[in-house]
Amino acid sequence: MIKSGDIFVCIKGFKDNGYRYIEKAEDRGAVAIVADSITYSKIPVILCENPRRKMAELAKRIYKNPDEKMKLIGVTGTNGKTTVTHLIRDILVEAGEKVAMIGTNGCYYNNQPTGEIFQNSTTPDSAQMYRILNNMYELGCKYAVCEVSSHALVLDRVYGMDFDIGIFTNLTQEHLDFHKNMENYFAAKEKLFKMSKNCIINTDDEYGKRLYDKFKEKSKSIGRYDAEVLAKDIKYDITGAEFIISDKAKDRNAKIPIPGEFSVYNALCAYAAGLAMGIDEGIILKALENTKGVKGRCERVECDAEFSVVIDYAHTPDGLAKIIKTMKNVAKGRVITLFGCGGNRDCTKRPMMGKISGELSDFSIITSDNPREENPVKIIKDIETGIRFVTDNYITIIDRFEAIKYAIGMAKANDVVLLAGKGHEDYIIKGTQKIHFDEREAVRKIINE
Repeated sequence: MIKSGDIFVCIKGFKDNGYRYIEKAEDRGAVAIVADSITYSKIPVILCENPRRKMAELAKRIYKNPDEKMKLIGVTGTNGKTTVTHLIRDILVEAGEKVAMIGTNGCYYNNQPTGEIFQNSTTPDSAQMYRILNNMYELGCKYAVCEVSSHALVLDRVYGMDFDIGIFTNLTQEHLDFHKNMENYFAAKEKLFKMSKNCIINTDDEYGKRLYDKFKEKSKSIGRYDAEVLAKDIKYDITGAEFIISDKAKDRNAKIPIPGEFSVYNALCAYAAGLAMGIDEGIILKALENTKGVKGRCERVECDAEFSVVIDYAHTPDGLAKIIKTMKNVAKGRVITLFGCGGNRDCTKRPMMGKISGELSDFSIITSDNPREENPVKIIKDIETGIRFVTDNYITIIDRFEAIKYAIGMAKANDVVLLAGKGHEDYIIKGTQKIHFDEREAVRKIINE
């Protein structure tokens, strides 16, 4: 909301155009307009080639360069960003540091949410980002760990920021509605590492290898096979993973109370970041072992049942494959997978996710997941084109509550019911409206009844 004394930046968005609101901005007391073309205005107009970048430059100056006063850690990749930022936050808190955390789940000061709202973005726009960093600095934070999405990098939300550490988790198909192809997606991610003094890169990932080759002089590789920080002798169960972290110095025993191979990779990223910040390895390992995990990331729902219910944010082909494989490795019974695909997003992944669930799950339930302005029936039919050729062990139920009810109704002792796609979200987006829907509440209500 524009108020007296503000500078109004004209951004051409995907659905709207800032030029439409110049008059309103003037009426509300704006003192200048930033635009990329000449426009009539009663107040001064600052012409520039890129208003998004100009907004970042102005915000950086207004908030007195907070990114240069703090150690800034940026995490990017298709999957794992949220968990890695939480793990790094836990390590810094264990070390007695004050830390800001910014990402999908909001903004945190140490373990406490600040209530900042990001308008459905993983990374806030540059003006909000610099303001948050300044506020956190004034609260005494020496560190800020941030999720940096590909959208944020393309749209200059972190333009001009100095990152002490840039972390790459992985790159798999996602957001092709925005990037059009994987090379554009990779090029977007690469921007973070040009802005980072030090890089931590998962070189088990094919795109990670390419990044490492480009930034080798300032990078440390992590992985399970040929990396400077290695995980080996891994043991999994439903409660987590135990493994050995090995580097040139020595081997160390590590634990993380989140099951799955992806959890090991996330732990390696956080461990390497901790070392890069000069934190004692004993503190790092203790923080990893005691982490509470992340809401909606391989989260076990506490409920009175002989089977397990796990909620995960997996909404990409790779993410879905990894979480189903994880559940198959630790489940003593069947894995029943419930999932859908979001509307107004990359539709090419829908049949891929159907095929993955059909091949890996014992039974699949295809349902609705943020249909937005698309017809959920059409989305489900797109998913079906991938699943129906590999298995008959599936059902389609449009209403997500009814779908969860069906999954719980068919579950037997030692089965795992996997609810994929919503994760931390406590809503469903239909049309342009957010409707409250928390899967944890739904599970407990169904089981209690």
